[in-house]
Amino acid sequence: MFTGIVEEVGRVVAVRPEGGNLHLDIAARMAPELRVDQSVAHNGVCLTVVALADDRYRVTVVRETLERSNMGALRPGDGVDLERSLRMGDRLDGHLVQGHVDAVTRCRDVREEGGSWRFAFTLEDAHRALVVEKGSVCLNGVSLTVARLHEGRFEVAVIPYTYHHTVFHTLRPGDAVNVEFDVLGKYVARMMADRKG
Repeated sequence: MFTGIVEEVGRVVAVRPEGGNLHLDIAARMAPELRVDQSVAHNGVCLTVVALADDRYRVTVVRETLERSNMGALRPGDGVDLERSLRMGDRLDGHLVQGHVDAVTRCRDVREEGGSWRFAFTLEDAHRALVVEKGSVCLNGVSLTVARLHEGRFEVAVIPYTYHHTVFHTLRPGDAVNVEFDVLGKYVARMMADRKG
């Protein structure tokens, strides 16, 4: 489990396909503190550390994850939002995030608003019941509040700290973004669908 509070932006230093998988080498300040088998969220995707070397580590992305996320689009030099898993007893500063990406959405618009930024993202009809105004959503591993909900899109407001300390400062209209909808909302939607069926 994660909180959607990004610890640092790491850098992709190597990308190596192998069969249907993709190995990513990530340089990060946190690397010396990691251990093999530890879970780390990468743009909101929970991946297991498989190798360590000084200030970098390796993770493997399987085909299922490549099909559901933007991980396959990462190239050397790209930034990636990183968060280590939640420790029991820690404060939950964001919201409960599993690191299981539901879909990829597209950034539709970025507007500067006097020191903060407003981002708009595409919302598919199939996911509309999972998004509520003032509810939580996780975008590229960042816990955010839905500021506005419209037909076919939703918006989030991003404070300067989050903008400058995550990959949000690099996002442009058209960019693919990992989205994990609130887990409680997903369970409620499932129960309601089962009742109707």
